[in-house]
Amino acid sequence: MLPAQLVLGLMWFVVLLFSLSFHEASHAWMARRIGDHTAEHEGRITLNPLAHIDPLGTVVLPLIQFFTGAALIGWAKPTPYNPGNFNRDVSLARGHVLVAVAGPLSNMILALGFTAILFVMVRVFGVSGEDSAPRMLLDLGISTNVALGIFNLIPIPPLDGSKVASWGLPRSLGEAYDRVFEPLGQWLLLLLVMTRVLGWIMRPIINVVLNFLYAVIG
Repeated sequence: MLPAQLVLGLMWFVVLLFSLSFHEASHAWMARRIGDHTAEHEGRITLNPLAHIDPLGTVVLPLIQFFTGAALIGWAKPTPYNPGNFNRDVSLARGHVLVAVAGPLSNMILALGFTAILFVMVRVFGVSGEDSAPRMLLDLGISTNVALGIFNLIPIPPLDGSKVASWGLPRSLGEAYDRVFEPLGQWLLLLLVMTRVLGWIMRPIINVVLNFLYAVIG
């Protein structure tokens, strides 16, 4: 592996750890916002990646991508919450969906934040060197967070989209969905990743979002 590739890979991993930590902290923050302090008491409202690391999603998959160049992504340790603690004015279904959506939404907010910084750098200060470290870091921040946001909305456990699907459906259908997908979800997801089917599905959506953001940058 060339030194330049090694540096780029390490930069991507740092961006990924930060983005995953922000994602999980956002779940914990939203749960606290609507009345549940479970994740807060476990120290999950933090950007410290050690509080959020999942062996498979945060270590194994990124290492596979690092050494093979496969178009993979990752996830962190699920953030715990107790829906029984939700505020009385928050329905069970709405609470589940709010906590679930907070993660992907946080990645889209990060992507917009990196885009805004790059916009200022390019359009205001005229810095456009695509090979410079700051530019590469911002590009990685944008692309990684767009990918994470879309990836986590896929309705397969343990991803956030599974909670949105389960609690967005009528309860009887949601329970049937849980019975089918919860025991198999992680293995189905790993299969889709390893066969690159997931990348084939996600890539067009990611490209549409990235093309829009870079069109704004100009």
